[in-house]
Amino acid sequence: MSDLERWETRFGREDYHFGTEPNAFLAAQAERLPASGRALAIADGEGRNGVWLAGQGLEVLSQDFSPAAQAKARRLAEARGVALRFERSDLRAREWEDAEYDVVAGIFFQFLTPEERAPVFAAMKRALKPGGLLLIEGYGPRQMEYRTGGPGKLEHLYTPGLLRDAFGDMAQCDIRDHDAQVEEGAGHSGLSHLVDLVGVR
Repeated sequence: MSDLERWETRFGREDYHFGTEPNAFLAAQAERLPASGRALAIADGEGRNGVWLAGQGLEVLSQDFSPAAQAKARRLAEARGVALRFERSDLRAREWEDAEYDVVAGIFFQFLTPEERAPVFAAMKRALKPGGLLLIEGYGPRQMEYRTGGPGKLEHLYTPGLLRDAFGDMAQCDIRDHDAQVEEGAGHSGLSHLVDLVGVR
């Protein structure tokens, strides 16, 4: 099965695989968000995070690989009364902007191999305007024990050291490594090992 077929199967069902509410870490950053500006939500799937960011007054570009997911994201945006722009692209081959966004959010986009991940991390930093906000959450290594979501491949998971190596040169880089109960649809459900990053370019 190709990557596209796998994602289309996951997102082709009627229900929202990761729910319709924003990721808890992302929502907790509401006070850090600018009152206006442009946001990029990468691997935004069915739109829960991009829709929430739009609801905070930002102009959001919701990027994903799956047409089925983006169709559901459009329905969610309409139901919530917000407007999103959509980009269907492969994150590994995307043409990244320079200093374009006030916010870049990447939540649980851990399908990338380490070799694929490094240039994407660098591009995420580059896409931020000076002073722009970077928000990342992913699973850490204990997720291999919990098995409550995520890629199930150790090399795809995050550690504080890995994120510090990639983003420690930013003007601000705060990283938190913790366990928490996550309830985000059928896709993320149960005790989880999380690694969060809040960065400022």
